[in-house]
Amino acid sequence: MRITRVGPGVVSAVALVAAGLAGAGVAAAAPQPNAQDDKVQIVTVHAATQKERSAVDALGLDTTEHADEHGVDVVLHGAGDVARLRAAGKKWTVKVADLAAVERANAKKDKAYAASVASSQLPSGRTSYRTLADYNAEMAALARKYPTKVKPLTLANPSVLGKPINGIEITDGAANTADGKPVFLMMGAHHAREWPSSEHSMEFAYDLLESGDARNAAILKGVRTIVVPVVNVDGFQISRSAAPLGDFSTFDYEMKRKNCSISTKTPAQYTTGTCDNNLAGRLRGTDPNRNYPGFWGGPGASFTWSSDTYRGDGPGSEPEVDAVRKLISSRQVTALITNHTYSNLVLRPPSLASTGFSPDEIQYRALGADFASHNGYSNIPSFGLYDTSGSVEDWSYWNTGGYGFTFEIGTEGFHPPYETGVVAEYAGLAPAAGAGKGGNREAYYRAAAAAMDKGMHSTITGKAPANTTLTVRKTYQGMTSPVLQPGGTTSPPIPYTDVLSSSLAGKGGSFSWAVNPSTRPLVVGRYGRDPVAPTAPSQTIANPAGVPAVGASEFSNVTIQGLPTYDNGKVVFNFSWPGGTAVDWDFYIYDAAGNQVASAATADNPETATALDPVPGGYRIEANNYDGGSTSTDWSGTMSFLPPDPAIVTGVKEAWNLTCTSTKGKVLSTRSVIVDRGQSVDVGNPCNRGKNPR
Repeated sequence: MRITRVGPGVVSAVALVAAGLAGAGVAAAAPQPNAQDDKVQIVTVHAATQKERSAVDALGLDTTEHADEHGVDVVLHGAGDVARLRAAGKKWTVKVADLAAVERANAKKDKAYAASVASSQLPSGRTSYRTLADYNAEMAALARKYPTKVKPLTLANPSVLGKPINGIEITDGAANTADGKPVFLMMGAHHAREWPSSEHSMEFAYDLLESGDARNAAILKGVRTIVVPVVNVDGFQISRSAAPLGDFSTFDYEMKRKNCSISTKTPAQYTTGTCDNNLAGRLRGTDPNRNYPGFWGGPGASFTWSSDTYRGDGPGSEPEVDAVRKLISSRQVTALITNHTYSNLVLRPPSLASTGFSPDEIQYRALGADFASHNGYSNIPSFGLYDTSGSVEDWSYWNTGGYGFTFEIGTEGFHPPYETGVVAEYAGLAPAAGAGKGGNREAYYRAAAAAMDKGMHSTITGKAPANTTLTVRKTYQGMTSPVLQPGGTTSPPIPYTDVLSSSLAGKGGSFSWAVNPSTRPLVVGRYGRDPVAPTAPSQTIANPAGVPAVGASEFSNVTIQGLPTYDNGKVVFNFSWPGGTAVDWDFYIYDAAGNQVASAATADNPETATALDPVPGGYRIEANNYDGGSTSTDWSGTMSFLPPDPAIVTGVKEAWNLTCTSTKGKVLSTRSVIVDRGQSVDVGNPCNRGKNPR
């Protein structure tokens, strides 16, 4: 059911004022009395479009990554948050009425599961969530056990609190990081409370080394897999070791999302104390996955220091973010997956709708669909959830050209019962959406295979003398988004510098070096295509005889024609009815396979739904009589078409600067190399000064 829309009221910030955490413009007032309001809830705020979901996210609430065409899930931490939704005129359904009770029940389930099984179906056999010490110990043990296949890795920067950020590199001959292999990067726990993200990352390391899968030999030979199970080591250790309060309060550190930095915007009274014991509680810190410099400062990240999505004091300001950025910049990461919870989603760039699809959208979307066919998740661009800025894969893709995805694992919460949120989701067991399809395990294997697919990256070949080092390098200045400020204004974009540099050891013979394209996607342009045929003519949508009862639905079928006759970039469904907004019809559009491709389920009249690049074939339209539909207020509909947006192609080609140096550091030769995705360029002997490649 959906809650009836509540009229605007006074924003309540009693809890924030009491804790000294109220943002600018938030007034203290008593919330409307409702016993349920005081409980921590998960609600689905009704938001049928990407624009509406982004508006919900902009309210500054604890927005989850769980969203679909109906709305976005939000954690309401008491009466103040409820009042804020009411003041914004939002309507919502309560999904979890008492989240603290669910968390307590989950903890009991975890204890029972660990006590009932000696070994799980995971490759490690693990039966419970790891601690930070467990991860570090297990990675060290794997390095000792497989000395030629596993190399310990410590990222360039320690965390805010000085802890090392550890990982492992897995490949044949792991010690030689300049072997020219493509790199597949797996990361977990950018957000501290999302424990399954680290578990899944670690389990794939065990799979590659110990599962006996027939594909392991080829992957170990052909790709370097880097696993960093915990990026936000400070926040994760606090979340994982906190005494569980189960109330999701300011001081329930188990639910900490951010790192342990103290913003310069933090009021002085909240700067004292430790990260796990201070007056601002879990709200002090920066969200690492809103801090990467690409598009930093734009929509979908907060400028308020106490917000769970606080973007940080500047682009790339956090040491954990800078450490990941240096890792990616020094290796040819041709594919990465950053794991999160929760929403059953495979997300790909772009993260901002205003960016437009990437020039690699067709290949990107197909790769995401391959993953989704195994874990059962929805395969959508990140902005399809809602706008976000400052995420790792958005910076990585647009600036290095390596493909990056976010996996939002499961549907049960930030760290659900281990049996379902980790074991079932990873191994593809019921009740996971990937049950019988391979689960995330199979999706990760497909990602590793994609990382070494020459059609997914670029290749430089040639011959290099022994005792030489080849280096490809690029330095450039990027720009953030226009930086959102309180009150809705923006300040100018901020420049930042990226240095991409990786090396290959010359062995005295032929080499094949996997690299990312020399021209950054940010420079190439935006995805689009020139139409090759006219758009289809508009059609009237037939309304079936009769009117369904309030709460019930009726269905109508339509057909969309495509190439070679028509080239449709968009289809727009428009529905209207007599009676204005006192009557509410909702509409959902499904393709021939039963997948929902668009919806129009607001309180508006008319209702409009748009689908991009519609696949030719049959579609089914569901008309739901949500409120007041009758014979005299029956709906009518049309279906119209728009051409595709033309491609934006700059024609600019960037080059890698390829340098050959001797073991003594003497530069033997330098040249420029232009290479596109899927292309292989032979540079001959790049160490011969003044000689052209073959």
